[in-house]
Amino acid sequence: MTSRKPSVHKVLVCFCLASSLAIFGCRTRSSGTKDGLTPLRLQLDWYPQPEHGGFYAAQLLGYYKDEGLDVTLIPLPQYGGVAQQVASGKADIGLGASDQILEWNSSGLPLVAIAATMQHDPQAVMVHATSPIHSFPDLEGHSIAAQTGATWLKYIVSRFQLKHLRETPSTLSIASFLGDPNYVQQVFVTSEPFLARQGGAAVRTLLISDSGYDPYRVQFATRDFVREHPDVIARFVRASIRGWQAYLQNPGPTNAYLLKLNPALNPSQENYSAQTLKAGLFVSGGSDSEIGKMNAERWKTTCEQLKALGIIRPDLDPTPAFALQFVSENQMAATH
Repeated sequence: MTSRKPSVHKVLVCFCLASSLAIFGCRTRSSGTKDGLTPLRLQLDWYPQPEHGGFYAAQLLGYYKDEGLDVTLIPLPQYGGVAQQVASGKADIGLGASDQILEWNSSGLPLVAIAATMQHDPQAVMVHATSPIHSFPDLEGHSIAAQTGATWLKYIVSRFQLKHLRETPSTLSIASFLGDPNYVQQVFVTSEPFLARQGGAAVRTLLISDSGYDPYRVQFATRDFVREHPDVIARFVRASIRGWQAYLQNPGPTNAYLLKLNPALNPSQENYSAQTLKAGLFVSGGSDSEIGKMNAERWKTTCEQLKALGIIRPDLDPTPAFALQFVSENQMAATH
């Protein structure tokens, strides 16, 4: 997975998003059904890729249709973020991260996480195998190419008291890494390490989640949509969990489908991404029964970390930012 657009939105952006929500009011989703199916739009956070495999598997294998849904998966547009697409009514559900949801709520944008896409974020720091950097404190005195304003980097700087870590903007490429044995770069372990090794580099990675900063990757909707369409949300979550279970068990058919949608991929890269997702327990957290699950304590921990960094309001209650019932309902249905 290529590094995505910056995940931290400045106050001006949040203001614009909140304004969009106010302008559009209640969501402008199509009424009625299509061929007896309820239409639903899922806004992805990048181009189609194995990190979206469960959603595409649910579409390809007919799990959404089994739930009476006609789900359209929308690649991230060149301009505009996922929250903007969801808040403005151009999508019903979006993909993001739990720290983003808390930041957006703190800025007045009422978005609600409905299920976890990944139990742990595959974002990492990538270094050459010969690098003296073996842990996060070792970053002191080095430069790192990262997304501008990345919250995880602020956490690491604060926790490990890094006074002389220099930050440069991420180029969304590994070209500089391949040309400089001292280069340090933000990556997704499901993507760039494979590309770097293909380019002849031996690499090591430090998972951001191992630093103590461990937000979920999530699916989210507006508070109004969750309140007005709980049954649609429950059916979407149920089908998506089935999709992820199927994809992790046998990613081949879905990967072939993804290759048609995104010719920039190749089968070897897709295989690597799928195997890394499974081996790293990013989606499952250890077992199929964990897929989609979130817990309030993890949300509270992330919230307190963001407050300590001064990123969100000190009085923010994280509870309205997530809904646990949809995965719980799915698990109850699976036992009957």
